[in-house]
Amino acid sequence: MIDRDAYVEKAKANIDKWNAEIDKMQANAKEAQADAKIEYEKQLAEMRKQRDEAEAKMKEAQQASNAAWDDMSKGFQAAWESISDSFQSAMKRFK
Repeated sequence: MIDRDAYVEKAKANIDKWNAEIDKMQANAKEAQADAKIEYEKQLAEMRKQRDEAEAKMKEAQQASNAAWDDMSKGFQAAWESISDSFQSAMKRFK
Protein backbone atom coordinates (compact mmCIF):
# COMPACT_ATOMS: atom_id res chain seq x y z
CA MET A 1 0.00 0.00 0.00
CA ILE A 2 1.27 3.45 -0.82
CA ASP A 3 1.31 6.32 1.63
CA ARG A 4 -1.37 8.94 0.93
CA ASP A 5 1.03 11.88 1.29
CA ALA A 6 3.51 10.25 -1.08
CA TYR A 7 0.70 9.59 -3.54
CA VAL A 8 -0.44 13.22 -3.41
CA GLU A 9 3.11 14.56 -3.82
CA LYS A 10 3.74 12.26 -6.78
CA ALA A 11 0.42 13.29 -8.31
CA LYS A 12 1.23 16.99 -7.90
CA ALA A 13 4.64 16.53 -9.54
CA ASN A 14 3.14 14.65 -12.47
CA ILE A 15 0.37 17.20 -12.94
CA ASP A 16 2.95 20.00 -12.96
CA LYS A 17 4.95 18.09 -15.58
CA TRP A 18 1.82 17.53 -17.65
CA ASN A 19 0.90 21.20 -17.45
CA ALA A 20 4.33 22.04 -18.89
CA GLU A 21 3.82 19.52 -21.72
CA ILE A 22 0.37 20.96 -22.46
CA ASP A 23 1.84 24.47 -22.62
CA LYS A 24 4.59 23.26 -24.96
CA MET A 25 2.12 21.53 -27.26
CA GLN A 26 -0.14 24.56 -27.22
CA ALA A 27 2.78 26.69 -28.46
CA ASN A 28 3.44 24.14 -31.22
CA ALA A 29 -0.24 24.16 -32.18
CA LYS A 30 -0.18 27.93 -32.64
CA GLU A 31 2.59 27.55 -35.22
CA ALA A 32 1.12 24.54 -37.04
CA GLN A 33 -0.67 24.58 -40.38
CA ALA A 34 -4.48 24.52 -40.31
CA ASP A 35 -4.93 20.75 -40.72
CA ALA A 36 -2.24 19.94 -38.14
CA LYS A 37 -3.67 22.58 -35.83
CA ILE A 38 -6.98 20.70 -35.64
CA GLU A 39 -5.13 17.51 -34.64
CA TYR A 40 -3.10 19.39 -32.03
CA GLU A 41 -6.28 20.84 -30.56
CA LYS A 42 -7.87 17.38 -30.33
CA GLN A 43 -4.83 16.02 -28.54
CA LEU A 44 -4.64 19.03 -26.24
CA ALA A 45 -8.29 18.55 -25.29
CA GLU A 46 -7.63 14.88 -24.52
CA MET A 47 -4.55 15.75 -22.45
CA ARG A 48 -6.42 18.42 -20.50
CA LYS A 49 -9.21 15.94 -19.77
CA GLN A 50 -6.70 13.40 -18.44
CA ARG A 51 -4.98 16.08 -16.36
CA ASP A 52 -8.32 17.18 -14.91
CA GLU A 53 -9.19 13.59 -14.00
CA ALA A 54 -5.82 13.23 -12.29
CA GLU A 55 -6.38 16.44 -10.33
CA ALA A 56 -9.80 15.20 -9.22
CA LYS A 57 -8.30 11.90 -8.03
CA MET A 58 -5.55 13.77 -6.19
CA LYS A 59 -8.08 15.99 -4.42
CA GLU A 60 -10.16 12.96 -3.52
CA ALA A 61 -7.08 11.33 -2.01
CA GLN A 62 -6.22 14.48 -0.06
CA GLN A 63 -9.69 14.59 1.47
CA ALA A 64 -9.94 10.89 2.31
CA SER A 65 -9.65 9.86 5.94
CA ASN A 66 -6.85 7.47 6.87
CA ALA A 67 -9.25 4.56 7.13
CA ALA A 68 -10.83 5.40 3.79
CA TRP A 69 -7.41 5.79 2.20
CA ASP A 70 -6.46 2.27 3.26
CA ASP A 71 -9.51 0.94 1.43
CA MET A 72 -9.13 3.20 -1.60
CA SER A 73 -5.38 3.18 -2.24
CA LYS A 74 -5.28 0.26 -4.68
CA GLY A 75 -8.13 1.69 -6.72
CA PHE A 76 -6.46 5.09 -6.79
CA GLN A 77 -3.19 3.58 -7.94
CA ALA A 78 -4.90 1.70 -10.78
CA ALA A 79 -6.86 4.80 -11.82
CA TRP A 80 -3.74 6.96 -11.70
CA GLU A 81 -1.80 4.53 -13.88
CA SER A 82 -4.62 4.48 -16.43
CA ILE A 83 -4.79 8.27 -16.54
CA SER A 84 -1.01 8.52 -16.80
CA ASP A 85 -0.87 5.98 -19.64
CA SER A 86 -3.57 7.85 -21.55
CA PHE A 87 -1.76 11.16 -21.12
CA GLN A 88 1.56 9.69 -22.24
CA SER A 89 -0.12 8.11 -25.26
CA ALA A 90 -1.61 11.45 -26.28
CA MET A 91 1.78 13.13 -25.90
CA LYS A 92 3.59 10.54 -28.02
CA ARG A 93 1.37 11.22 -31.02
CA PHE A 94 3.06 14.58 -31.48
CA LYS A 95 6.67 13.84 -30.61
